[in-house]
Amino acid sequence: MIASPFIVLSNCKEEIKYYQSVLGGEVDILRQQGEDVLNADLRVEEMVLKFADTAAAKPRMKGDYVRVFLRIDTEAAFRRIYEQFAGEGRILTELYEAPFNGLLAIVTDRNEVCWVLSYYRVQD
Repeated sequence: MIASPFIVLSNCKEEIKYYQSVLGGEVDILRQQGEDVLNADLRVEEMVLKFADTAAAKPRMKGDYVRVFLRIDTEAAFRRIYEQFAGEGRILTELYEAPFNGLLAIVTDRNEVCWVLSYYRVQD
């Protein structure tokens, strides 16, 4: 079983480009209405983030009801993603050395999506 976060936001067409600029990967447009993107996936390595525009999903509230746990492969990538999200969002838990021999931070991005960022150092 694989969990895929489902993120609802305004202006899916533009915002999925933002997430792709931070995380990389390929965008698959699943459903459009005219120029508007209603549903799309962002595929990054083995991970799939699912997106829907508010016009399609009609959420009741914006924000913290979505949290994405993101395990990042390298410390450099962890720090880059942390800085980019925190730069336009908010830091909820500062980057710190976690007890599992790695780094952890919790940030919200510019859409108030909450990201739990983790990097696990390889044990020698």
